[in-house]
Amino acid sequence: MTPLDLHHLPYGAIGVDESVHLAVRVGDHALDLAAAGAGTPWADALAMPTLNALLDLGPQAWAELRSWLQETLPTGALDQHLVPLADVALHLPLEVRDYVDFYASEHHASNVGAIFRPDGAALTPNWKHLPIGYHGRSSTVVVSGTDVVRPCGQRKGPQDPAPVFGPSVKLDIEAEVGFVVGGSTPVGSRVTVDEAGDHIFGVALFNDWSARDIQAWEYVPLGPFLGKSFASTLAGWITPMAALEAAKIPLPQQDPTPLPYLLGKDLYGLDLRLEVLLNGEVVSRPPYRTMYWSPTQMLAHLTVNGASLSSGDLFASGTTSGVAVDERGSLLELTWNGTEPLTLADGSSRTFLEDGDSVTIRATAPGPDGSVLTLGEVSGTIRPAV
Repeated sequence: MTPLDLHHLPYGAIGVDESVHLAVRVGDHALDLAAAGAGTPWADALAMPTLNALLDLGPQAWAELRSWLQETLPTGALDQHLVPLADVALHLPLEVRDYVDFYASEHHASNVGAIFRPDGAALTPNWKHLPIGYHGRSSTVVVSGTDVVRPCGQRKGPQDPAPVFGPSVKLDIEAEVGFVVGGSTPVGSRVTVDEAGDHIFGVALFNDWSARDIQAWEYVPLGPFLGKSFASTLAGWITPMAALEAAKIPLPQQDPTPLPYLLGKDLYGLDLRLEVLLNGEVVSRPPYRTMYWSPTQMLAHLTVNGASLSSGDLFASGTTSGVAVDERGSLLELTWNGTEPLTLADGSSRTFLEDGDSVTIRATAPGPDGSVLTLGEVSGTIRPAV
């Protein structure tokens, strides 16, 4: 076990003897927290199959548990509860209560605007005034490695005389970062930018699969619905925010200055370096450092109308895209809505996903003293429509 292993300590849920136990990853092992945590102040929460009870304990408990692990693991006292990663199956590490997806990349939003509004402004008038988002379907958030069934729905191309029903023919990925929320708040209250850090437990890579043809036909006037709600995939390991202090960077300049409720001292970007692999081949390297809105601004905006938080809420960043062509985080952008196909190393080409395609998103982040953290990857394979 290395100092970097002891610094990272991402949380997950593993299968143990036909049951599910919470765990932290320590190098190439998982520490069974249900067993290791017996007799500790957090024993009841650690005995649960998901993180929700631990999330409800709040930031002081999260910090105390992390300190205990970092102090106790090097002594060898917990070695009997370490299980090789190769021997465990990962489960969804939290019961997702509510799920919100934002649209926080200026480059992604500009690309999408240029694709769908070529004769108009790339960004909508509200985009730089508030973190735009939509409420998704929490029950279809699945853990990394889960197959994704191609969705069916209505679609209508610009030249089609009438809509048709059938499997999506423009199935896409969205390379995102998810943020796990802890600490419930009452309806009618607000969480400020500077209070948001007490509710953001950690981050996990996220793929918000999207049926672009279904989405394009349905989204006016109320936004994403069936084109998004069939599946979203969350990494099996959640990196605590405490492990990412070295990854925090200043935000890009926000112009115009946001309204006062979106301002505060705790504003930051994250220097996460993502890679998108299609059938094992890297097709994009999106930089999260270019994201326009801070996670704390997203959470402050989410609650400014009095919407409550629940432990286990999940909000995601929206597609991560950079300036360069090979930094785009969706096939919609990489192929410019199918007009510029990708050519893969095997000679095949893609505009959107085909049945059998596997997508993996992975990422690294700066750690302490020049080290590099490797976040838990998120992957899925497309299966035919049913």
